[in-house]
Amino acid sequence: MVGRPLDESDLIGRAQRGDTYAYEELVTAYQGIAFRTAYVIARNAADAEEAAQDGFVKAWRALGRFRAGAPFRPWLLQIVANEARNRRRSAGRREHLALRAATEEPSGGAAPSPEATLLSAETREALLAAVNELPDDQREVISLRYFLGLSEQEVAQALDLPEGTVKSRTSRALDRLRESCD
Repeated sequence: MVGRPLDESDLIGRAQRGDTYAYEELVTAYQGIAFRTAYVIARNAADAEEAAQDGFVKAWRALGRFRAGAPFRPWLLQIVANEARNRRRSAGRREHLALRAATEEPSGGAAPSPEATLLSAETREALLAAVNELPDDQREVISLRYFLGLSEQEVAQALDLPEGTVKSRTSRALDRLRESCD
């Protein structure tokens, strides 16, 4: 058993039986996506960090109610998203979101020309500005789906929405983005 990473269901089972080290491994595995999810919603790093931490604490307390065999990530992200929404509502902030994940360059291959780099940066900036102008419900769906790479089902679970709502909001948001980037 030593040296072999445990699978998620083993860690969840151990954590449900009170093993804090097993839960710590789950936290380590999901802290990045939890923070990014909270950031998309809270729009502020400090609030996102607190929302993610509070989400992990609430998830630990609710772990006994977690359904065996269910996917853990969307369940956790729903708790984190709710915490982030609560923070945003209570703070009343309306800051613009800077989605750094969208600016990552693909690795490998030849270096792009300076002209291609400039055009790519301008396109990214225009896209991010357009995403920031979307209504909150559409911006959250687009950000979770495309910038954080969640599936439609995971987005639906994280935001506590029916999958059809996620699909329609995604479609409306993509239509708006096409119009604004043309």
